[in-house]
Amino acid sequence: MKVRNSLRGLKRKMNSIVVRRRGRTFVINKADRRQKARQG
Repeated sequence: MKVRNSLRGLKRKMNSIVVRRRGRTFVINKADRRQKARQG
């Protein structure tokens, strides 16, 4: 999982979901499981 300042690029990918947990923002992609990142 990458820690990034901006998740905007990952949000645009197909099948990606933005999730908020414990005050952090995560991007999870079920189709391409390598595309995971968090912010905060």
